[in-house]
Amino acid sequence: MSLVAGRGPISADPLGWFVPPLAAEVAFVEPHPRRVQGIRAGHAVIDTEAVLLVHRRGHPLGYAFRSDEVGDLPTQPLPEAAGFVTVPWTAVDAWYEEGRRLVHYPPNPYHRVDCRPTRRRLRVSVGEVVLVDTDETVILFETSLEPRLYVSPAHVRTEVLAPSSTTSYCNYKGTAAYWSLAGEGRSTADIAWSYPDPLPESAGIAGHLSFDATKVDVVADLPSGVSSPPCGCG
Repeated sequence: MSLVAGRGPISADPLGWFVPPLAAEVAFVEPHPRRVQGIRAGHAVIDTEAVLLVHRRGHPLGYAFRSDEVGDLPTQPLPEAAGFVTVPWTAVDAWYEEGRRLVHYPPNPYHRVDCRPTRRRLRVSVGEVVLVDTDETVILFETSLEPRLYVSPAHVRTEVLAPSSTTSYCNYKGTAAYWSLAGEGRSTADIAWSYPDPLPESAGIAGHLSFDATKVDVVADLPSGVSSPPCGCG
């Protein structure tokens, strides 16, 4: 969802700026030449390669299909492309793109994940208890999102962590497992997560942990960058 999510270029809070500025109501529609299937009750009710991707401010990334290829599914016309309609994500039981089952939204061709070994320091603590203090980290750059530091469990006091039942899924990193603090006289749920078996583009963080700064004290040496338009141009 990189154009419309996070701080993407047509999100509600873009990191960069356009000159001249874009209109408040903006959409980018493009051909998406991949086979997309929508499965309901075990049958493909959509099976087509005539697909559009719709990037619209204030909305998640979505598909649009020719109106004669969606059967009796609920639809809305796509104003930007005559003869095309959108279908609610929940109108089918499962979506597939070229054989890969999708979760939450289509994968975005503009979304990229880069995992780079770095010497950026990460310190994680709970009160006086230090869980991590190392500069042997991996920095994850993900389009439209803030960079994150991940660390090998070899540098974590894993003896005070316990696996959680919580999981989550990312179309670019895979299924995350969570860890809770369960030692030192404290108990805090889901303070960290890791991707035991990440998707290929995120292989560089396999098994590494990242920490939730809303639940523990995190000091991370992250890039500062440029935070506002120079010369008053945006």
